[in-house]
Formats: sequence, C-alpha cells, structure tokens
Amino acid sequence: MAIAYVALGSNLGDKKKNLQRALMLLMQQGVEVLQVSGYFATEPYGVTDQPQFLNAVCRVRTNLEPVALLRTLLATELAMGRVRLRHWGERNIDLDLLLYENVVMQTPELTLP
Repeated sequence: MAIAYVALGSNLGDKKKNLQRALMLLMQQGVEVLQVSGYFATEPYGVTDQPQFLNAVCRVRTNLEPVALLRTLLATELAMGRVRLRHWGERNIDLDLLLYENVVMQTPELTLP
C-alpha cells in the first residue's frame, strides 16, 4: 500500500458537495481516504473570467500504482460529468495527483512530484 496526496477543486455547482462526492467515489473504487484538509476558496488561475474555486487536499492509501491512480482520478472526473471546454476553464471537479510516496517520474501521462 502506498500513500499519495490528491488535490481536489471545483468552481461550478455546489462546490462543497462536488468535493465530497469525489471523495466518496474514490473510496468506492478502493482508494482509502485517510485525511482531508479544510476547504479553501481561491481565485481562478490562467483564465480569470470564471467563478472562484473551492479546493482541498486529501491523503490517501492505495494499492494502485501511480499511473493507475491517475487514471482512477480521471475516471472519477468523467463519472461526475466533467467536461473540458477550455484549458484552465470552469469545472465541476478537478482531481490532481500531487505526490505518490517518494516517486519521481515524468511520462507523457504523469509527472511526479
């Protein structure tokens, strides 16, 4: 089992509920959520003509390898109806793999840390 950290963000709909639903869906897929930070509001980056974000970070335990965990995060976004209309644009959910143990890697699909 590995420890990883995942960033969560939302700036559409019920932002807090979106973050909570994402955590629930991850747990249903076998990702053990160990700890969740407080929620904090941030201004959008890059594309500023959109609502503020609500963000959090969670510490998880998983038996998935890094790329498999990333794919699980992306599948969770899709299951929640995320649509990518523009780069850095609005989204109901955004899940980013920040750290995975002490793994350092760079592939076309994933860069850690």
